[in-house]
Amino acid sequence: MRSSIAKGFDPATRGYHAVYRENEINHCPGCGRTHWFVGRTLAECGFCATALPLSESWRQPAAAVFISRGRPHHPPAFAA
Repeated sequence: MRSSIAKGFDPATRGYHAVYRENEINHCPGCGRTHWFVGRTLAECGFCATALPLSESWRQPAAAVFISRGRPHHPPAFAA
């Protein structure tokens, strides 16, 4: 049964939250080793494949980069 007093979200009460932190020694919570493959939003243990979110990933923009390498929009006119 829910309490009649509504409480706001308190991140300190959620408990242990494992994240990968840049420029620190990160031990894997699964196997205890320190070899990581780091991507844009996740870091994966090189031994047991445990994935952790990056602590700074929420600050990076989520927009995708689009690079077009197709034909030019206005082809040059051919000389007669």
